[in-house]
Amino acid sequence: MKILLVENEENVRGVLREMIHQINPSQHQIEEASGVETGLQKIGTFQPDVLFLDVEMDDGTGFDLLKRLNAPSFQLIFTTAFNQYAMQAFKFSAIDYLMKPVDPVELSVTLSKAAENITQRNLHKQLEVLMQQLPGKSVQDGQIVLKDMDATYFVKISDIMYCMAEGAYTQFFIRQSDPVLVSKNLHSYEDLLAPAGFIRTHHSCLVNPSHIKMYDRKTESLVLEGGHTVPVSQRKKDYVIQLLENR
Repeated sequence: MKILLVENEENVRGVLREMIHQINPSQHQIEEASGVETGLQKIGTFQPDVLFLDVEMDDGTGFDLLKRLNAPSFQLIFTTAFNQYAMQAFKFSAIDYLMKPVDPVELSVTLSKAAENITQRNLHKQLEVLMQQLPGKSVQDGQIVLKDMDATYFVKISDIMYCMAEGAYTQFFIRQSDPVLVSKNLHSYEDLLAPAGFIRTHHSCLVNPSHIKMYDRKTESLVLEGGHTVPVSQRKKDYVIQLLENR
């Protein structure tokens, strides 16, 4: 597998190279670049299967590099220091990222996932979702990438009616579409979807208020478009009723 490390710091590139060699010393061919311009040149000549991409570099950002690519076909893994906004964008687009300093176990898991997905060609669409999360974009107007065992889905956030916890999984109920079961818990999506107005009505349920039709006092539940009903806990009831009254 051909791996390209586009990383601003030489010592970080060296550590990544050594860690990858330790994971599998004979399987990977590794090349390096230090910034946007050298990275673009290497991508053109080396044609990597996997790209490790730094977010902040001396001559621009990883986003700048991606904007200049036409139909990229590699697996993308961002490497970044703590940046809450960038992490949110990665999560919406389901693009993998590693926090610096890179943990060897997380690197091994992420690299294995990249190898498994090497034939998938969804990166262009995922990057579109990623760019939607950059400053100046409305979250509600954007998309989120959801993956189940069989497929990758590009879903308008405004079309999500509600999310229901299924143990360690989350079931997404989407307008005019079949539900999608994702292997992440509901808490993973609560902070992510809060800027789009989603509210936690119950420990097992996250709801998009724009799809709420009424609150049923008899059953203490919300009725959504399409006849869907979701529970409202006693603790959340007053908050939900006030929200509906003030719409």
